[in-house]
Amino acid sequence: MTNRRETRILPTHTPQLFEAAVKEGVELLRAGEVVAIPTETVYGLAANALNPKAVARIYEIKGRPAHNPIICHVADRALAHRCVTDWPNVAERLAKSFWPGPLTLVLPRASIIPDMVTAGGSTVGIRWPSHPFTQAVIRACDFPLAAPSANLSNQLSPTSAAHVRKQLDGRIPLIVDGGECNVGIESTVVDISVLPPRLLRPGMIHEESLLAVTGELKIGSADGELRSPGLLKKHYSPQARMAVRDWKNEAALNELSVRLGFAQRRTCVIAHASVPGAGEWLRVAVVPHDAEAYARALYAELHQCDELGANGIIVEQLPDAPEWRALADRLQRASA
Repeated sequence: MTNRRETRILPTHTPQLFEAAVKEGVELLRAGEVVAIPTETVYGLAANALNPKAVARIYEIKGRPAHNPIICHVADRALAHRCVTDWPNVAERLAKSFWPGPLTLVLPRASIIPDMVTAGGSTVGIRWPSHPFTQAVIRACDFPLAAPSANLSNQLSPTSAAHVRKQLDGRIPLIVDGGECNVGIESTVVDISVLPPRLLRPGMIHEESLLAVTGELKIGSADGELRSPGLLKKHYSPQARMAVRDWKNEAALNELSVRLGFAQRRTCVIAHASVPGAGEWLRVAVVPHDAEAYARALYAELHQCDELGANGIIVEQLPDAPEWRALADRLQRASA
């Protein structure tokens, strides 16, 4: 447990507040502190990626396993080039197509990137986020930010400043409130240190979009090396036991809860197509039957289940289609 300290939350909803938050965030990051910042995917727990002691604080605060690497965030391709030893044509094509945005590229690391960031691996994940606050901070710092999700290890990723505060209040000096994340799940990760490129972690930039640029794409790591975060079997998990299942009607859902050993009054249901009545459930949430809207809502709904003290969560099975695969991946790891 890290020493408890005061955690300030700074808003950014006016130009003056935005500039003040950038200034304070940059001062803390330059001083080797760890700061929670908004991105379009999820909130990140950021430190100077070139400062091993600062990066070590991220691992300490999160309780993150030492073998789980951290993505470096940049604000232009020039800074990305400084972090790697090779920038192949496929990197340039993917960057032009999807940056800034929710895509992480894995490349051979430069010597300036500490072992602490890559968990001792030979590659580093690089992303140029689209959130204006994080871009402004990185440009002002002129160093990459190591920034995994701003939560305790294996717990739910945060998509609002309130989610960060719930888990990290008293552990960090600053949370910057940049509003709710407009993507809502973690970035797509593609390893281009190997040929053909490999999709390590699915995200909202899905396989068909990537294939249009790369021409060929394999799934999963080629050598078993952990080159990306988000690959551990259990990840992104709520406090309650969670199951992802199909049901045809309300009676089938009731039977399912009994088989799972979930008491209705302590169980939340997250549905998108076969929606039950409120009944005796602790909560019934209806999430849009649209992958992008579902992604924006998913973690917030799971946080709400935790807030209510649910013992069980039943999530309706997702469609088997490319745009839903990243969400299915997150649900599988959350329910492991």
